[in-house]
Amino acid sequence: AATDFAFAAIKEDGSVVTWGNSLDGADSSAVSLDLVNVLTISSTSRAFAAIKEDGSVVTWGAAGDESNYGADSSGVSADLTQVQSISASNQAFAALKADGTVVTWGDANYGGDSSSVVDDLTNVQSIAGTDRAFAALKTDGTVVTWGDEYYGGVVGFELADIQSIYATTGAFAAIKTNGEVVTWGFDPYGGKSYAVKDQLQNVVFISAAEQAFAAIKNDGSVVTWGRSDFGGDSSSVSAELMSVKSIAATNYAFAAIKDNGTVVTW
Repeated sequence: AATDFAFAAIKEDGSVVTWGNSLDGADSSAVSLDLVNVLTISSTSRAFAAIKEDGSVVTWGAAGDESNYGADSSGVSADLTQVQSISASNQAFAALKADGTVVTWGDANYGGDSSSVVDDLTNVQSIAGTDRAFAALKTDGTVVTWGDEYYGGVVGFELADIQSIYATTGAFAAIKTNGEVVTWGFDPYGGKSYAVKDQLQNVVFISAAEQAFAAIKNDGSVVTWGRSDFGGDSSSVSAELMSVKSIAATNYAFAAIKDNGTVVTW
């Protein structure tokens, strides 16, 4: 796993090795004795959170920074049990527990405080995060959001029949059970999809760059939206974007693999 300037590697025996900038999570010496039997590691921009085999969580990073980026989880340590997965915004973490509840910590302005929606955070099956907000998908297909309203923390319409959620740094895109797509959050970062709304039908997968989305439809065609200089405009390769089976993204670009093994980039 990686923060902006450090890596954390899980070894076969469940121990962890870190390197890079010591201020951004490379120095894990303070928690080295706890970093055993680690299953997965998540990261904000400057801190790491590791889930252990027993469902407990170990956090570290952001040395000398008062906002701590989620490195300090002491305030919720008693609640961090039976954790199954952890999602991250830029400066906060959201942990999904086995019972479907959610625990959050880190900068409150980045989704670290979910107290306003805690009663709704039940039966959660997955969580996605933008830079400053989170969206939790519940088993009944509804969605709970919190964090910065401009980054998707507030939805101005009802969200139902959702099967999956994806995020750029400032917006969310959700695929409904009927294959339609709904978006919300910061308009330039993909929160506004009106221009391609009629095309966003029968969607099976969405890939996200930093400020743009790319959706694969069940016929293998691709629809993009968001900032054009981040991959939101694929018009230059639209004739080639057929029979696509998967898409990967950097911050500023997309790469699509076609059924015949060739690759299209934009």
